[in-house]
Amino acid sequence: MSANEQTILAFETRVRQMILHFKQLKKENEDLLAQIEKGKQDIADLQAKLTQAQNDFNSLKMAKMMQITDGDLEGAKARVTKMIKTVNQCIAILSDEQ
Repeated sequence: MSANEQTILAFETRVRQMILHFKQLKKENEDLLAQIEKGKQDIADLQAKLTQAQNDFNSLKMAKMMQITDGDLEGAKARVTKMIKTVNQCIAILSDEQ
């Protein structure tokens, strides 16, 4: 085998190695890009969940405030009803005395 043939053979071998290395790097790059896309999707999902959780929290906070207000309103209604009954009893007593 002549020196030129050996040089060509070595060059061919080196080109094949570079092609294989390129394919490996290309595959690795595709895998990394897929991981990045998955990470972006995970972030978007988590942000959506966070937004939903914040909305739920605000709704619960509002419901709790309304519940407290309703409880106060019901208590006030009960006190007014009791006062009305007492006034009616007083009126009845005064009516009987006359």
